[in-house]
Amino acid sequence: MRLRTIPVTAGVSALLLLTGCGAADMTKQASPFAGAQGAGTVTLSVQSWVGAQANVGVAQYLLEHELGYRVDTVQVDEVPAWDALSQGRVDAILEDWGHPDQEKRYVEDKKTIVPGGGLGVTGHIGWYVPTYFARQHPDVTDWKNLDKYAGRLRTAESGGKGQLLDGSPSYVTNDKALVDNLKLNYQVVFAGSEAAQITQMKQFAKEKKPFLTYWYSPQWLFQKVPMTEVRLPAYKEGCDADAAKVACAYPHTPLQKYLNTDFAKNGGKAASFLKKFKWTTEDQNTVSLMIANDKLSAQEAAKKWVDSHASTWRAWLS
Repeated sequence: MRLRTIPVTAGVSALLLLTGCGAADMTKQASPFAGAQGAGTVTLSVQSWVGAQANVGVAQYLLEHELGYRVDTVQVDEVPAWDALSQGRVDAILEDWGHPDQEKRYVEDKKTIVPGGGLGVTGHIGWYVPTYFARQHPDVTDWKNLDKYAGRLRTAESGGKGQLLDGSPSYVTNDKALVDNLKLNYQVVFAGSEAAQITQMKQFAKEKKPFLTYWYSPQWLFQKVPMTEVRLPAYKEGCDADAAKVACAYPHTPLQKYLNTDFAKNGGKAASFLKKFKWTTEDQNTVSLMIANDKLSAQEAAKKWVDSHASTWRAWLS
């Protein structure tokens, strides 16, 4: 879905408290273990948002503790991750929010990437206001009434207009086009990362201030800051085909996994495991909450989940 360059790490735990989201240049940087024949190593792409870290954390824990692999992780932006996967610089992407251009190029045409099956989680992006504000002003949940509240949602960064808070410019977002095409008196303001966006929303909520934000589910923050979605014009197939003309809501997207073609064929038990890896939104949110809110490392959170969900993950190993 959604990343500033950080070094390659041996394990996702070093990625837990990311405060910036940017793209690693995978044409110049990669795990030294990626594609190594017979090395017993799997290299996973991990995105900056905590749900993706939860996926990789659990996959890493089981690959290492149950199957005996070394797991290396690389943080890379969404679109460059497809290039890295095609080149064999990483072996798998565990959470993709839909990139039809890359699917056509690498899956259909070049055949260097193959689908790895559904993650079991459905993602949705939307515009949200805090529920305490929606209860006070129920009509704010219809986009046609947003301009009525633009003055109350103005900030120092929004230039006299209402603020629509986004995370990183690298994330999947139609928000600038939506504001223009729906002729709304709002300015998209980028926090820079998921972590920075969460910090702002939590501060607004602490002070019971209104805010309008780009946000997505699954996401653990809903449990701490209840939010209500603003109804945008209904999504219809193809309404977002032209990025400049988008004037509709975001779709609900079953999140997918993708594997490097050679790894899918020759990756043995690791490839089989990743194809079978499938859990629920509740599972992901449980691990995400432990990482982001309880400040556990990804491996600590993964162990806690693994210890209490054997009936789920044992099927991934068969």
